[in-house]
Amino acid sequence: METTVRHFLTLSDTSPDELNWIIQRAIELKKKQHAGEIYEPLKNRVLGMIFEKSSTRTRVSFEAGMSQLGGSAIFLSPRDTQLGRGEPIEDSARVLSRMVDVVMIRTFDHEKIERFAAYSSVPVINALTDDFHPCQLLADMQTYVEHRGSIAGKTVAWIGDGNNMCHSYIKAAIQFDFNLRIATPEGFEPDPAIVSEGGDRIQLFTTPEEAVADANLVVTDVWASMGQEDEQQERIRKFQAYQVSSALLDKAASDVIFMHCLPAHRGEEVTDEVMDDPRAVVWDEAENRLHAQKALLEFLLCQEEED
Repeated sequence: METTVRHFLTLSDTSPDELNWIIQRAIELKKKQHAGEIYEPLKNRVLGMIFEKSSTRTRVSFEAGMSQLGGSAIFLSPRDTQLGRGEPIEDSARVLSRMVDVVMIRTFDHEKIERFAAYSSVPVINALTDDFHPCQLLADMQTYVEHRGSIAGKTVAWIGDGNNMCHSYIKAAIQFDFNLRIATPEGFEPDPAIVSEGGDRIQLFTTPEEAVADANLVVTDVWASMGQEDEQQERIRKFQAYQVSSALLDKAASDVIFMHCLPAHRGEEVTDEVMDDPRAVVWDEAENRLHAQKALLEFLLCQEEED
């Protein structure tokens, strides 16, 4: 009997129970790795990694994770694949998925990854598109659980651009059951259709001070993402009041922690002082990309053996 292929394109592709399992599993796998325990459930499995956008953390975490789980990974740069240029995406998906066991894609247009997944016979993981970055949210949620326990019912403040990370935080608010306050400059709000999915869990503000009041978690991202470099100067001007400083963090709850998906532009969206503040958990958050993605790979590739 053919099993349905599970993809991970947004957090909506997994149920709250499954997401909580992945987070707990990530914590367990982290303990195993830190203890030097060899655990190789993915021996002889291959991950195909398609990158149309550059990456440090995503490439290293997926490649190292696959290796630690006993498998291997193949890195395909923009020069190697050129998805949809020449060969249709649908054909690339059909061919690649006959050769590897799972595919990870980092690209621009979210619709591209949806088309690829529709024709892939193996799981497809979204490693970032212009609309969503779900793998980062797994790492963020793992980090929160490690430091503070369950995030359900807590208040999270997103400060800055209504970008792919912001969209994924909206999805996370729904799946992990927390309240999300979003502060963006006018004209940089998240997609209204995605906001509406979150219902009354999501509140939009124009000042960071309102958003961070009593927040348990404060999160930001760069003001100009990949592909927006030409808007850099204009964005710096418009986002000036949205810098996360120690003074802003002081307005949050006493148990607040600060996250940033990195790379950070110190002195722009976040001050040097905050990056080095004990309330910042950015290095744990960065490391957890490795563990959360290992748990995700195990979830997607080993479930058929457990069924």
